[in-house]
Amino acid sequence: MSNASKDQTRQEEFKRATAGVLRAIAQVPEVQVAFQPGPSGLAGKRARLPLPTRALPPGEMAKLRGAADSIALKLRHHDEGVHAARLPSRREAREVYDALEDVRVEVIGSQHMAGVAANLRARLADQCEAEGYDRMTRKDQLPMAAALGLLAREKLSGEKAPAAAQRVLDLWRDTLGDKADDALAEMANAAADQDAYARAARKLLAALDLAEAEVETESEQDEEEGEGGETSPQQDQSGEGEAQAQDTESMLGAQPETMQGDAAEDETEEGEEEGAAADGDDRPGGPTQRREVPQVDDPSAYKAFARNFDEIVEAEDLCDADELGRLRQQLDQQLSHLQGVVSKLANRLQRRLLAQQQRAWEFDLEEGLLDVARLARVVVNPMQSLSYKREREADFRDTVVTLLIDNSGSMRGRPITVAAMCSDILARTLERCGVKVEILGFTTRAWKGGQSRERWVQEGKPRNPGRLNDLRHVVYKGADAPWRRARKNLGLMLREGLLKENIDGEALEWAYKRLLARTEHRRILMVISDGAPVDDSTLSVNPGNYLERHLRKVITDIEGRELVELIAIGIGHDVTRYYRRAVTIVDAEELGGTMMKKLAELFDEDAALAWQRASAERAPAIA
Repeated sequence: MSNASKDQTRQEEFKRATAGVLRAIAQVPEVQVAFQPGPSGLAGKRARLPLPTRALPPGEMAKLRGAADSIALKLRHHDEGVHAARLPSRREAREVYDALEDVRVEVIGSQHMAGVAANLRARLADQCEAEGYDRMTRKDQLPMAAALGLLAREKLSGEKAPAAAQRVLDLWRDTLGDKADDALAEMANAAADQDAYARAARKLLAALDLAEAEVETESEQDEEEGEGGETSPQQDQSGEGEAQAQDTESMLGAQPETMQGDAAEDETEEGEEEGAAADGDDRPGGPTQRREVPQVDDPSAYKAFARNFDEIVEAEDLCDADELGRLRQQLDQQLSHLQGVVSKLANRLQRRLLAQQQRAWEFDLEEGLLDVARLARVVVNPMQSLSYKREREADFRDTVVTLLIDNSGSMRGRPITVAAMCSDILARTLERCGVKVEILGFTTRAWKGGQSRERWVQEGKPRNPGRLNDLRHVVYKGADAPWRRARKNLGLMLREGLLKENIDGEALEWAYKRLLARTEHRRILMVISDGAPVDDSTLSVNPGNYLERHLRKVITDIEGRELVELIAIGIGHDVTRYYRRAVTIVDAEELGGTMMKKLAELFDEDAALAWQRASAERAPAIA
């Protein structure tokens, strides 16, 4: 056997052994393990591990085993429901919160498994060296999620952080404060109880001013209710205005889900009545409370504090041509291993579309051309009547498809790369079929508010300001632009610093209005997103469901008018609770196949309707 064959055999044996150990530690026999280029990750019960080289040096094996052990321990010791119940709204806080939970499952999971502990230590040390922690000389060079994760690991495990991280970590230790230190100690004592640990983690976030004020209040209320639901008179009195508004907003925000085609005023009135009934049942003077609710809800109508800072920009205007070329080359490199699978699906979609646009035959007619293929049955039974056929052109309507892609920071990495690749392949495929494609993206110009927020501060921070960030809507490819001219633009999605916040409702309105201006008979809008709308600056001074409620209203309006066919694909996020026609995927790698499948379903429906119309047209003639 050649050395290459031996190496390949050894590689396959290592992959099988690693996958088997992962399932055994996780105690989940049905978990699927895939070895692919890129970082490790977990989506539902699908684990992704880096693809090992054939040489399999010891260092690489230790890192890969550490990644597999980390995923296995998360499957075994992590409850997603408990974790999501206290998930903070701000993105930076969520990153810290997730990192602290990863520390917990790894520490408690490796306490009685020395080999697992060694693998995780080797992986962590390699990460610290690869990130260059030993070269950091300032506190702000180390991300907060990484710093707090290392400090929590030291507290929970009693072991020192890797040597590469010691110097920069010392800069963090003396600046946290007593409240943060107390929260870390509480986390160490509660490591075995995920819910108690999550409460302590939220205290740490609050001590570092990472948790939003309204989220902190909700967490404290949840904790008090769990301990008996007792509140002091002072708390009762101080919780009036803003807390009541948030409670009312939460109840009203759920209304559009169950109402289709109602006017916005009707939605508001119904929501107010339901919210008032809920508030009035437990307190004396219920009718008085019901009369006050509309005054609380009036400021909740969606608005933007300032629109003159928003921008709709062509992709090529956001960076120079050289950088755009480099980004496109980077995207082409990523396409190499995905293109095979997605291209097969794209070709299948193309064949279906082209088949619908070509001429077709109708059989078993009373008149037309004699169908010689069916003469045999007349020979066998002369009582059978002759069968005729007629050629007709399939009624394929001219179509335009818009892809609206979430360009928020949470899409960074594999999700946005796969979205760019699939958009590229889909645009080429549909263009060959005569279907025009438009590719749009949406994000904001700044983190935590831009010039809109600055103006709001200058004007004295008036109450209920509405949206407080500057929108950035990007046109990667216009519907009339050929793919060859726009192909470089898709690489812009990979640009560092482009992806920020996501305000989905206004982006959906923008894409919808662009489609309405088109002359095509059929318009399809496909939204690709990985989460609910989030903008820290807006949500910090408005009700917690302010952006989500507006998104629901926009979706209801679009679906109710039926001028555009709206589809949504959620990556790791349940979009079926927003959109009537939607699908949720747990792994970005599934995006290409899902996009092709949903479009194929739409075009198949169109073809079926066309044949139904044709059948109805010839039914009177046959009769």
